[in-house]
Amino acid sequence: MSSRHHIDDFMRGRIIGKIEEGRKITDVAMGFDIAHSVVSRLWKSFKTTGMCSRQHGEGRVRSTTPAEDRYIVLSAKRNRYTTAQQVANQFLAASGKQISRKTVARRLRRGGLNARRPVVCVPLTRQHRTARLQWCREHHNWTEQDWACVLFSDE
Repeated sequence: MSSRHHIDDFMRGRIIGKIEEGRKITDVAMGFDIAHSVVSRLWKSFKTTGMCSRQHGEGRVRSTTPAEDRYIVLSAKRNRYTTAQQVANQFLAASGKQISRKTVARRLRRGGLNARRPVVCVPLTRQHRTARLQWCREHHNWTEQDWACVLFSDE
C-alpha cells in the first residue's frame, strides 16, 4: 500500500481484530502490506482511546470571527479607495487585534470585493485624431469585397 494513502475505517477494524486475535503486529503489517509503524501506531491509538477511526484535524484557528469579517467588508465599502493596509490599521484601532494586509485582502475577496486596476492607455493627441479621421474618410466608400481582403489584428 502507498505511504500517502489513509487506511479506511473498515481496514482499521480488520487490523485491530487481527491483533486482538493474538497475532503479532509484524505479522499483521505484512499480511495487509502496511508499514509496521502504521499498524503499531494504530494499535497504540486504539488502546488509549478505544476507537480505531481517524481523527481529522481542524486546521489553523481563524484570526477573525464572522462578525469581524463583516466589519472589514463594511469598512472597505464605506470608502472604496482605501487600501488593505489602511483597512487593517482601522481594524487594529477599532478592535485592538492586529491582522495582516493579506488577511484583509482574503476577507474582502470572500466578501465580493476584488481589487481592480484601471487600464492605463495612451491618450490620443490632436495629430492622432486627425490621422484617424483622414483614414476613415479615405475608406468610407469601400465595399464588402474590399473589406474582405483586410485582416484585423483583434480577430
